[in-house]
Amino acid sequence: MSEERLWKFRKPEWMNSATARSAGVYGAGALFSLAFFTLLDAAVWSHSSRNGSNIHINFIDWLPLIFSSLGMLIINSIEKTRLSADSFSYSGSGVAWKARVVLFLGFASLAGGMAGGVTVLVLKYVVPQAPWPTVYMGIANVVSNGLVMLSSVVLWISQNMEDEYSYNLAL
Repeated sequence: MSEERLWKFRKPEWMNSATARSAGVYGAGALFSLAFFTLLDAAVWSHSSRNGSNIHINFIDWLPLIFSSLGMLIINSIEKTRLSADSFSYSGSGVAWKARVVLFLGFASLAGGMAGGVTVLVLKYVVPQAPWPTVYMGIANVVSNGLVMLSSVVLWISQNMEDEYSYNLAL
């Protein structure tokens, strides 16, 4: 094993193909749409006659998903090469630390959305001891934020894969 390698196992060759990259992007889109549908389903169910309680989904329940989506947008708008750029590349100084700060803000927004979902679940559904069908709305909020996080991870990995047409130029 060469000394330059960090990990013991190699990355599979099928992960470098363009079809795997496209499948990852489409999979991330499917996870994001499933997250949105989960919360939308809970919102529609909360205003139906089958709810049986006076607890309904309002704007406060949507805020964690909005923050998670904003974090996903921020995280996946940064290229992986910008994170390791030195001060002479990309015709500007300090590109790497600026990209790292923006990436941190994206992760903070994503984590804040998940924490907000858990907070809404606990304060709105668990503490007042809502019955089971009503607690589903809070659980759907947490599940939708988790799906946005998973979608963000899948999209980040699939966007930063190198396919057979990519190459690096070095002087």
